[in-house]
Amino acid sequence: MTPSNQIDGGGLTAVVRRLLGPLLALCCLGPSVAVAGCVPAHPGAPASGPRPMLSYLGQAQVPFDASVAGAAIGGLSGISYDAGRQIYYVLSDDRSKTGPARFFTVRLSLSDKGIDDIAITGMHPLLDRSGQSFRPLKLDGTTPFVEPVVPPDPEGIAFDAARQRLYWSSEGERLTDREPVLADPWVRIAGTDGGYLGEFALPPNLAMSAQSTGPRRNQALEGLALTPDGRSLFAAMEAPGYNDGPVAAGDRGALTRITKFDVATAAPSAQYAYPTEPAAGSAERNGVSDLVALSDTTFLVVERSKAVPPVVRVFRAEVGAATDVLAMPSMQGAALTPMSKTLAADLSATSGSSPAPNIEGITLGPTLPDGRQSVVLVADNDFAPGRASQFLLYAMS
Repeated sequence: MTPSNQIDGGGLTAVVRRLLGPLLALCCLGPSVAVAGCVPAHPGAPASGPRPMLSYLGQAQVPFDASVAGAAIGGLSGISYDAGRQIYYVLSDDRSKTGPARFFTVRLSLSDKGIDDIAITGMHPLLDRSGQSFRPLKLDGTTPFVEPVVPPDPEGIAFDAARQRLYWSSEGERLTDREPVLADPWVRIAGTDGGYLGEFALPPNLAMSAQSTGPRRNQALEGLALTPDGRSLFAAMEAPGYNDGPVAAGDRGALTRITKFDVATAAPSAQYAYPTEPAAGSAERNGVSDLVALSDTTFLVVERSKAVPPVVRVFRAEVGAATDVLAMPSMQGAALTPMSKTLAADLSATSGSSPAPNIEGITLGPTLPDGRQSVVLVADNDFAPGRASQFLLYAMS
């Protein structure tokens, strides 16, 4: 990390790049850690065809080598908006390799023309049950008598304004090359400081196994969404578990599971089949990366495949008459009704948006000056050298 890209409580300088349409401009963070001096730009002309539900306004970028309190700003995999504090909680999927498992607090200044300013205001380690940061993955010398160290794989985050707490998900771990190393996915409860407050009970079909059952490695609980009434939390699987069939690939789609939890009891109350699109182009698979609730039964769901060029789409999905599959050990060949969905936006076809290959998070932000609802997405840079982290702004019709 270069000194110019360190950000901490003392307000050292960092660099954030703002990209709107085809124009790339460099902007510097001042002592208040906010972007200043960016020349407003406008998104490109809309793509031809029916008007999308989401309209692209602009984006901001954080360079690869930026950090806060010594922890790299990267791997951004989930985002949730706190309207009371006017901040975003942005989760990193770093498994305690470049810093502790963590989330950042971020301020974005939004307008009808894009993201005008960005400020990374803090870094908060996620803590385990004992109040400690998670240690890095350690498998050396693993035997039946030595417990491996398995940190979480953070992916989804949701803020609960009524209870003033956060929910966050981990995909768990599934390694079977030698002695099986298994860690179940989870949905945990944290304070806004990252402290451990509890955990949700998961249904049996989300338990990891050394056999070809349960979730696949790195394709488990990927997205979280709290309903506006605060009563239900929805957790989306990225791709089907082994019991539910192959992942979406080529011209074949797939059914994955979205689990509904009762927040008051921290227990699952229902589960629905969500139909993912076939993979596109050279991509090996397509899957769900996040979702945000518009009501207690309606969502915006992000699907992305790491094709070249990337294919990223946002769908409006409805529970409607979908079958509750919570008690079904397998959905293969089952008579069921999946959730319904319609395309809200194809980021790949939006002129000027230049989406990264890995859009990982989505949240509803504040109302824009023109009265439209803002929708903010975040892209995971996969900690790839030189690749920036992206915040993208859309307006919802």
